[in-house]
Amino acid sequence: MLHLETVVAGPVETNAYLVADSDSGDCVMIDAPMDSAEWFADRIAAGKLRPVALWLTHSHWDHTADAAAICALFGIPALVHPLDAYRLSDPNAHTVFPLPFVLEAVPIGGYVHHGDVLAVGGLRFEVRHVPGHTEGSVAFVEHNARAVFCGDALFAGSIGRTDLPGGDYEQLIASIHRELLSLPDDYVCYPGHMEPTTIGRERRTNPFLQPGVSLW
Repeated sequence: MLHLETVVAGPVETNAYLVADSDSGDCVMIDAPMDSAEWFADRIAAGKLRPVALWLTHSHWDHTADAAAICALFGIPALVHPLDAYRLSDPNAHTVFPLPFVLEAVPIGGYVHHGDVLAVGGLRFEVRHVPGHTEGSVAFVEHNARAVFCGDALFAGSIGRTDLPGGDYEQLIASIHRELLSLPDDYVCYPGHMEPTTIGRERRTNPFLQPGVSLW
């Protein structure tokens, strides 16, 4: 059974998720905003969980600032789509604007690709490549729990920015329709910012996803 806890951390209030198989105690962390490492450590200790990996939905700094610390703390690999890997080796070169702190490079422990199935105890997560916010943005879908960890691709009533390097509006809209709106209405989306939503709600009401509409 999927056990889920959420932390909102960092200067732009980024969501990160602790996802565990309640039967085995195996867990993963999805995204790693600044100041999330200590929270993860406390929750993992409290739940007597066994961390196996850090999964990154994409490699923008607000989702990866604590990634190196988390990997070192737990001795686990960071997994990312290969098209987003370049930002992790030299994160300070890809922040778009100067930051008042220095980001630590993230050692990549492996890559995720579209169609991969990742096991966490008895849970099975399908990887879906959803480019457009970044080149290698991915979503992690657990079909039995009807849960979608969609990063910054899709939000409640909105979509991810495409005006940053690696962004592409038309590609993102096509990706969302192909990889996310193809899921049933009752799947819950856990985004990189703001509150959860459902596929059905976004299909019906998201202004960016209505037929014939282009808002950017």
